[in-house]
This record gives sequence, C-alpha cells and structure tokens, in this order.
Amino acid sequence: MDGIGAGVRIGYRRRMSDSSRYVVATDGACKGNPGPTGWAWVGEDGEWAAGSLPEGTNNIGELLGLLYAISDHSDIEELTVQADSKYAIDTYQSWMDGHRRRGWKTSSGSPTKNRDILEKLIDVRDARRARSLPDVILEHVRGHQGHVLNEWADERAVRASSHAADGIESAWSSLGGTHPRLDVSAAPKRTRS
Repeated sequence: MDGIGAGVRIGYRRRMSDSSRYVVATDGACKGNPGPTGWAWVGEDGEWAAGSLPEGTNNIGELLGLLYAISDHSDIEELTVQADSKYAIDTYQSWMDGHRRRGWKTSSGSPTKNRDILEKLIDVRDARRARSLPDVILEHVRGHQGHVLNEWADERAVRASSHAADGIESAWSSLGGTHPRLDVSAAPKRTRS
C-alpha cells in the first residue's frame, strides 16, 4: 500500500484457520490535531497491530485502524469491526463511494480529505467482494466506556502516537509471532489520565 503509513506494513495476515467469524476493534489517536498519530486494531483473540505517523490527524488514525483491520483479515468470511469513530464508519459505509463518483470532491465541492486512504479502503472492500466474501460488518461502540476491545485498541493507538511524537513511523503486530498477543479478558490498566 502506497502513501500514508505505507512504508511500515508488517506483511502478515490472519488466516481463516480458526473460524470464519472474527471480531476486531479499531482506534486512532493523535497528540494535537494535527500532530503525532497512531492507529491500532485488536482482535477478540488478543492479536493486534498498531502503527505510528509523525504527522497526521485523529481521522487519519481512525481510518488507518479500519483499513488495516480489514486488510490484515482479508481471509475472514464474517469480519466484524467495532469502532468508536462515527467518522470512520460513515466514511466506509456512506461517503467514500460518493466522493469517488464526484471525482474526489465532497458534496459541497471541496477536495476530499484523506483520499489516498479512502482509495485503499475501496480497494480492500472490492477485493472482498471479488472473492465473494460478504461486506465487513461495522459496529459503533462508545469509546472510553469500558468496552474491553476498544480500550485495548485505544491503548495501542495512544502508545503508537507516543512513538510518533519521537519522530518514528513504524508498525508493530502480534501476527506472525513478532510480538505477544494481548490478554483481552480484561481492559488494560490505565497509565494516563
């Protein structure tokens, strides 16, 4: 994948060996807005991935979390993505195709923000459809309200944005055994207020 966050892909994908159904939560974080940005997804089995960009926005982090949750689970038949970002959900479900039809303009005629990410989201969605997989199920969850997977995704995204604040663009993942899985039986311990 080219563009934002492209130079840091891990290259592992979860295989559909365990189940045809999988739930993953996503989140984005930004220190300032714009500023150092992080994105993350965390799966129901504790698998996770996160990445950092030295400069971005919270919306970029949210969209990248969604993008990599889908692309890293391309073989999962019934993929449910839980997000606390209505922006990311609405973009995927309602807006991105309209932006493309209008030549990457918003309904008011302004240039579409984050076009490179939206093009990749369309590509991963269309790749699922081409393989006769059902569309991803998107569920809105309330952030910072005790939803365990969302709390873990937030923890990973915030941690990634801290790396971004140090000028690091990178990505990390438990896929492929590079980093350990998380214990998602309980929310992470809070280290920030």
